[in-house]
Amino acid sequence: MVQTSSPEIRETDAERQPPPAPEYSSWISRDRSTDAASVRMRQEAAELVERVMTHYRDNTTHEADGQWTEPVAHYHDADRWHREMDAVHRSVPLPLAMSCELPGPNTYKALDVLGVPVLITRDRQGVVHAMINACRHRGAKIIEPGCGVSKRLTCPYHSWSYDLAGQLRGVYAEKTFGEVPREGRSLLRLPVGERAGIVFVSLDPAAEPDLDAWLGDLQPLLEGLRMAECHHYSTKELTSPNWKVTLDGYLETYHFASLHPKTVFETNLSNMMAHDTWGPHQRISPALRPIAQAVDLPPDQRDPGDCVGAIYWLYPGLAIAGGWRHKIAVSLVIPRTATESVTQQIILLRDPAVTEEEREAADRFGEWFHEVVRDEDYATTYGVQQGLQALSGTDFVFGRNEPGLQHFHRTIHAHLETARAAR
Repeated sequence: MVQTSSPEIRETDAERQPPPAPEYSSWISRDRSTDAASVRMRQEAAELVERVMTHYRDNTTHEADGQWTEPVAHYHDADRWHREMDAVHRSVPLPLAMSCELPGPNTYKALDVLGVPVLITRDRQGVVHAMINACRHRGAKIIEPGCGVSKRLTCPYHSWSYDLAGQLRGVYAEKTFGEVPREGRSLLRLPVGERAGIVFVSLDPAAEPDLDAWLGDLQPLLEGLRMAECHHYSTKELTSPNWKVTLDGYLETYHFASLHPKTVFETNLSNMMAHDTWGPHQRISPALRPIAQAVDLPPDQRDPGDCVGAIYWLYPGLAIAGGWRHKIAVSLVIPRTATESVTQQIILLRDPAVTEEEREAADRFGEWFHEVVRDEDYATTYGVQQGLQALSGTDFVFGRNEPGLQHFHRTIHAHLETARAAR
C-alpha cells in the first residue's frame, strides 16, 4: 500500500521540529565487485571526488557559461503543458519502477501516469511486461496502485483473469457469457525494458525505444550502482505542484543553506557541486561535510560515499540519491495536470532490514526524507505555484551556479522543437 500525504497539511514553521538526521554509511568503499561496470564506477567516483575537492579548496562550484531566463508562463500555460506531455512523457521511455520493486516472479507494480493506468509485471519466468491496467471486458482497473505479488490478475468487476504476461486465462461463467477468443482479449501491451535496475515504459504502444541509446554512456555508471540487487523497503507518495516547479528543486544545491539550515545543510555544503550530463540525463554531486576531513588525506584513503552526495537524474523525472550508500532514496515525479504532479519516494536498501534495529533505522531514513521534502521543499514550491499567475509576463532567471536547471529546461525546449518540426 502506498502512503500519500500533502505538504499543504503540515505543522506551522513555529511548531515544526526538524526530524532527526538519519545515519549514513558508505557502500562504495566496501564494494569489492570485479565486474567491469563496478570497477569503472569506482574509478569514476574517485575522479569525481577530486573534482569536488577542488571546488572545496577554492570555495567554488560548477558554473554554466552564463545565465538562463525562462518565461514564467512556461510553468502555468495549460496549452504548453499539453505540448510538453506529448513531446516528452508520451514520447520518451519513462523510468517508472525500480527492478527491486518487482523482486521475483509473479510480482507487479501499478501506477497512473497522465491518466494512463499502467501495470508493470514480472512473470513466472522473470520477464518484465508492461500493459494498460484495464480489463478487456469492460475496462475496469484490475489492480489498484502499489506493488504486490499475485499469480493471476483478476478483474474485481466480473472476475476475468489474466496471467502476469497479460494473457486472458479465465472468463467467469463463459458458458452463459459466450465463448471469448483468448488471443484477441489480452491486456493491451506497452513497450517496456529493464536496464541497470530500472524499468522503463513507453506510453505510446507503437514506440520502439532503444534504451541503450537513450541512456548512452550513463548506463555503465548506473549498472555499477547495482540497484537491481537492492531491496525495496517502502514507498510513500507526495502531492506536488507543476512538474517543472517541482523538479527545479532537485537540480541545484544553491538553496541548501537557506531552505534546509537544520536538515540537509547539516550534512551537505551549500552551493558547491560538480555537474555532468549524458544526453538529456544529468548528475549533480554536492560536497558532503566530511570532505573537510578528507581534504588532507591521500586520494586512496578518501571515501567517495562520505565526501560526495552524487544524485543521478534520469530525464524526465527520476532522481537517485545515495547510490553510493547503503540506503538509497529514489524520487519519481509524475505530472498529473498543468498545476499538479505526484512524487513517489522509494526507499531501497543494500541489505534487507531483518532486525528491529535495522527496521527502525530504515524507517528513520525514509521519514526524514519524506518530511524534509514535504515540509521544506514542497511547501516552498507550492508557494511558487501560487505566485505563477501573478508573475505572468515576467521570467525566472537561473544562475551560472544552477547548470542543472539550465540543462533541464534546454532539454525540454529541444523536445518541443523536435515535436514541432515533425508535425
